[in-house]
Amino acid sequence: MANTTSAKKATRKIARRTDVNKARRSRVRTFVRQVEEAIASGDADKARAAFLAVQPELARAASKGVLHSNTASRKVSRLAARVKALSVSATA
Repeated sequence: MANTTSAKKATRKIARRTDVNKARRSRVRTFVRQVEEAIASGDADKARAAFLAVQPELARAASKGVLHSNTASRKVSRLAARVKALSVSATA
């Protein structure tokens, strides 16, 4: 247990920050899941729209420190490849 005043304050700050980060991480996961569900359903237009929505969410999470920037970039890249493959197969 924290004893000093500054340690107690730090504990409160960490708790608040943890709640905010949990909400951000959950939001990112929701957007990613929407893209994956659209890909699974085979709807290229819906997948493209969901992908356009997930990109800024991943960038925001990376800028806020919720995700590492390379992780966000990797997720965007892999989702983009899957959406592109879906749209190519849909037109072929």
